[in-house]
Amino acid sequence: MKLLKIATVQFENRSGDKEYNLSVIGSLSKQASEQGADVISFHECSITGYTFARKLSRDQMLELAEELPNGPSIIKLREYAEQFDIVILAGLFEKDADGNMYKAYVCVDKTGMIARHRKLHPFINPNLLPGDKYTIFEIGGWKCGILICYDNNIIENVRATKLLGADIIFMPHVTMCTPSTRPGAGFVDAELWKDKEANALVLRQEFDSLKGKAWLMKWLPSRAYDNAVYVVFSNPIGMDDDQLKNGCSMIIDPFGDVTAECRSLTNEFAIAEITAEKLTAAGGFRYLEARRPDLYREIIGMEHEGKQKVVWLQNPED
Repeated sequence: MKLLKIATVQFENRSGDKEYNLSVIGSLSKQASEQGADVISFHECSITGYTFARKLSRDQMLELAEELPNGPSIIKLREYAEQFDIVILAGLFEKDADGNMYKAYVCVDKTGMIARHRKLHPFINPNLLPGDKYTIFEIGGWKCGILICYDNNIIENVRATKLLGADIIFMPHVTMCTPSTRPGAGFVDAELWKDKEANALVLRQEFDSLKGKAWLMKWLPSRAYDNAVYVVFSNPIGMDDDQLKNGCSMIIDPFGDVTAECRSLTNEFAIAEITAEKLTAAGGFRYLEARRPDLYREIIGMEHEGKQKVVWLQNPED
């Protein structure tokens, strides 16, 4: 496998404004390509916006969603990919010919859409259906997977994606800075964002606290280390509808170390080089080789006790 350079992005999207969001995606893709990136990864629903969808009716969702792979957003991403010679990953709401809707994340190169993942654990709007399979594809000879936001909180999803061959897992999110039962969670005051330059120190402290990055670092590096994979985490910065998000998009290597991270309060990307050597040098490689599936095959596959329910939540993050 050749050396691969991946850019992960944070940017402030506009709710429902696909034209604007795609223009930012195009601009950042161009800049990342000029700095040597082969691949660029944007956050969950980066094309459409996310949090505002909790207020939308079924008809409004259907109007916002697109059929794939021939929807206008995919056509625009393909144009960018060809023009800037870069592979682009971005998210949007999807609908099929029967009116079923999904939370989708796509990978597009100059030939068109080469992969699509439907979120396995969708939230934000009750009209969204869950995906029913894992997603494995190749970029430049590298086996890749996609898991969207809450998909990654269920550890079996990450292990399954690794066992299916993925050495890079793209993990687009819209997360953090919302209330939760975990200690330290909560909103960051949106008033601070109105003068983010004057409030930069307070914002950084809030964004790095248990409301934001400090929570993320409790579990995200372990997904990379335990499974000997590269994790590409992408998350928005700024206002997403009425909620302030903290960005902190980053790339984590198979040792669980952050190798690139967005740290500004603006639209930004960070680039990391992905090399094959770390995949087998990290401890997770040995742990995978040492597995004893005969001991826990039936345990891991056990059904939940009682009736299993699908619960719709507006802002689940842990």
